Amino acid sequence: MNDLKTLLVKEPLKLDCGKTIKDFPIAYETYGQLNENKDNAILVFHALTGDQFVTGINPITNKEGWWSYAVGPNKALDTNKFFVICANVIGGCMGSYGPSFKDPATDKVIGTDFPVITINDMVNAQVSLLDYFNIKKLFSVVGGSMGGMQVLQFVSNYPDRALTAIPIACTSSHSAQNIAFNELGRQAITADLNWKNGDYANEGINPSKGLSVARMAAHITYLSKKGLQEKFGRKLQERDDLKFGFDADFQIESYLRYQGSVFVDRFDANSYLYITRAMDYFDLAKKFDGNLSKAFANTKTKFFVISFTSDWLYPTQENKEIVIALNAIGADVGFVEINSDKGHDSFLLDVPDFLNALKNFLDKSYK
Repeated sequence: MNDLKTLLVKEPLKLDCGKTIKDFPIAYETYGQLNENKDNAILVFHALTGDQFVTGINPITNKEGWWSYAVGPNKALDTNKFFVICANVIGGCMGSYGPSFKDPATDKVIGTDFPVITINDMVNAQVSLLDYFNIKKLFSVVGGSMGGMQVLQFVSNYPDRALTAIPIACTSSHSAQNIAFNELGRQAITADLNWKNGDYANEGINPSKGLSVARMAAHITYLSKKGLQEKFGRKLQERDDLKFGFDADFQIESYLRYQGSVFVDRFDANSYLYITRAMDYFDLAKKFDGNLSKAFANTKTKFFVISFTSDWLYPTQENKEIVIALNAIGADVGFVEINSDKGHDSFLLDVPDFLNALKNFLDKSYK
């Protein structure tokens, strides 16, 4: 990972847990050119298992970037026009400061001695990139899922630093159901005997079975019942009949096992614990006496909120609550619900109505 672009943040950052970090790296990637006025920058925030490699080929995994449908020349986030920045969140495992880093004092991997972080901490850490590029005001902040939570947090923390904001398929606070799904994943990881209380890296092992199950469980929540039924139904996996055993008889079983197995090669189990924890702690209205509108008081940012019909992880109703809170203070807010049977993952996939809505809003807002 030595070739990654990183910014060493010298300034101390006080975390919500009370601890302070300093001299820590933020790994990032940029696409397109920053113009002379420095007013064409878009900060993209990634979701739980994303990273800074939004488009093109990810040099670590050699796979296509996670948002290649949306970012690139002549695409929604047009890199001929915009300067797109994306950073790996702190707590992540793609070069930013996280639990897989070594403690210079002990030369051991930090593991679960890493401080518990929040969405607020992730956002505050990334703001140092704007200062590094001397960007006073972003043209837009954009993100889906956990990325959308970061968009909301950013505008709340820095009301004057983004002209537009596009939170996609997200929520202003994690529901009990979503906390439950995340806890299922965390329990799968910590129940793996190889987890070793988070110290697995120092013992040269990996809780890959637990992490794989966590990914399988989460992946189901990103899809929709209709989408699963149409793609897999009850089709059998390379066999003419049931085998009366516990191997993968059904295609859906084989698909989930594959999703789990490829995930463990690119993601750190402790990072999964920390980032899901940050998502569960997210409750933007909490420090504003439960009044979400107050989180956006005085904002001049122009919002465009997007949801998907088949997303049951962050359903349209939760996205509408953000719109209602913004309407209550007279903020400039647009909203669209995109018809898609691809579930929560719709924002990552080739959904033309979504990509067109995204492109139209950005193009019309850019003078």
